[in-house]
Amino acid sequence: MMFELTLPILAGWIAGWIVNYLADVLPITRRLDKPACRQCGVSFSWAAYLSFRRCPDGHGRSPRLWLVQIAITAMSVYAFLNPPLKIGYWAGMVLLAYFGVVFVIDVEHRLIMHPTSVFGALLALTLGIYSHGLAATLSGGLAGFLILITFYLFGILFTKMREKQMKMKGLEPDDEEAFGQGDVILATILGFLIGWPLIWFAVIVGIFLAGGISVLLVASWVIRRQFKANALMNFIPLGPYYILGAALVVYFPDILRALLPG
Repeated sequence: MMFELTLPILAGWIAGWIVNYLADVLPITRRLDKPACRQCGVSFSWAAYLSFRRCPDGHGRSPRLWLVQIAITAMSVYAFLNPPLKIGYWAGMVLLAYFGVVFVIDVEHRLIMHPTSVFGALLALTLGIYSHGLAATLSGGLAGFLILITFYLFGILFTKMREKQMKMKGLEPDDEEAFGQGDVILATILGFLIGWPLIWFAVIVGIFLAGGISVLLVASWVIRRQFKANALMNFIPLGPYYILGAALVVYFPDILRALLPG
């Protein structure tokens, strides 16, 4: 068994490298470039970067690197033993790497980048049409778009309320949004991938997960008596939660069947 797992462990580790590399360079350079230290900007040699060594100036590396490597490798082994239905292990690994890149960049930068969205749309259309046909793929994408564009419009009202509160506090309004255009694009992509009607489930799971984190965040403000200062002033990235909802559909169908009998 251990010999059989060598392939998914190796594939998962390489996929983790790719996710970490793209998450490090794309938000900064907007292109495939040599990775550099976030603290001082000094470029890494590839050997130093891939072995997670300190930068030439001695700055340490982010714990995120190891978290991504371990998580992607573990998911690779799981997907090898439980291949995603219809798309199989290798396509599932490409999808997992895409999920990882979008997840990390949105968590760290509150940004869903256009290049990753273009790649994701092409990948999702291909896998969606192969898995459940053209009609379900396109209707899933349309549903994802309509659901999130509705939230986006409500988010504009919330943003205006936030700007008003910032002005009352003597602060200059920023460009933070409750729902960004990237969230709408991501929901459309996930709709292509998992089709109609499962896109509803993925979005609902994402909303519940984000809501749970928000409740914990608000509770911490109340405990520290910081609620008035922070209310309407902080947003959490939503893309990662929609990705978790879609990943549940793709990689954990048994859980999906338990939650949605019939």
